[in-house]
Amino acid sequence: VHIRDRYGYYVGGEWLEPKETYTTIDPSSEEALAEVGQATDKEVGVAVEAAREAFQNGWSSLAGSERAKYLYRIARILQERSREFAVLESLNGGKPIRESRDVDLPLSAAHFFYYAGWADKLEYAFPNRKPKPLGVAGQIIPWNFPLLMLAWKVAPALAAGNTVVLKPAETTPLTALLFCDVLRQAELPPGVVNIVTGDGRAGAALVKSDIEKVAFTGSTEVGKAIQRELSGTGKKLTLELGGKAANVIFDDAALDQAVEGIVNGIYFNQGHVCCAGSRLLVQESIYEATIDKLKRRLATLRVGDPLDKNTDVGAINSAQQLDRIKELVASGEEEGAEIYQPPCRLPEKGYWFVPTV
Repeated sequence: VHIRDRYGYYVGGEWLEPKETYTTIDPSSEEALAEVGQATDKEVGVAVEAAREAFQNGWSSLAGSERAKYLYRIARILQERSREFAVLESLNGGKPIRESRDVDLPLSAAHFFYYAGWADKLEYAFPNRKPKPLGVAGQIIPWNFPLLMLAWKVAPALAAGNTVVLKPAETTPLTALLFCDVLRQAELPPGVVNIVTGDGRAGAALVKSDIEKVAFTGSTEVGKAIQRELSGTGKKLTLELGGKAANVIFDDAALDQAVEGIVNGIYFNQGHVCCAGSRLLVQESIYEATIDKLKRRLATLRVGDPLDKNTDVGAINSAQQLDRIKELVASGEEEGAEIYQPPCRLPEKGYWFVPTV
């Protein structure tokens, strides 16, 4: 995979030079990967203007069957370049290459294929209504599934005739920036999709800008702040905020399979996924057997280099996320929880945490 030394913003089909930058790293080694733009209010405004112009000058009125062609092209190019994207996803995010290669990339391409199929069938999706595009959608995504989150946000927006300004997470911007080259290859009209990068300041600027829709995936705290900001403005809003729940095992369960499913759920993507169970509730009669199997399975997990195909658990995405994990584990111990960590040698550099129950 080729990584540039410096990235700006992809606006109106062109790269704009940033005034301010920050360094994005490989969390498994803490080595710098690239300098990336930190968008200001003004630069976000330029991206919104480009999206508005593209919306008014043809994209919104384009036949659904024609929009579908672009989505199909994007999906095919993602398939063709899947290895490149998978490596970059693991480099910048820390997740094992097996997951990037076998989950994130196939699903990202599949999502664009799926919405390409819907683009000319929206009237069937909403009977007795004539669906119309809203306008410019401002989209803010987290770091746990950078490319897949992009696909979830961008594909349906384009299928319905909207244009997009997307801000990826500040710690994992590189696959979104590489995606801009996919847009170029697919010959998507300039301004239909625009990518701006930066931390929460760039996201706040996008929320406050002149757009019709905000789509946010992230923390509940930030989601509530966005909801307060948009209250009374008439802007549309969709939020996906956390959502982890308990796993429950009863005594009639196939215990080996149950424990395997729980461990896979907890440690898939280092546990940074909304379906990872935050609690395990076990029927008392099988409690000891369950805990014993859980500990033995935990000891088999391989922690290490995300680009090694044998790795089960990769690097934690950032120093801030690692601190948060340590804080939560410490709070559990303070409240009286018994902690178990199998023997595990962690790499000397990077952000790592021993598998823990």
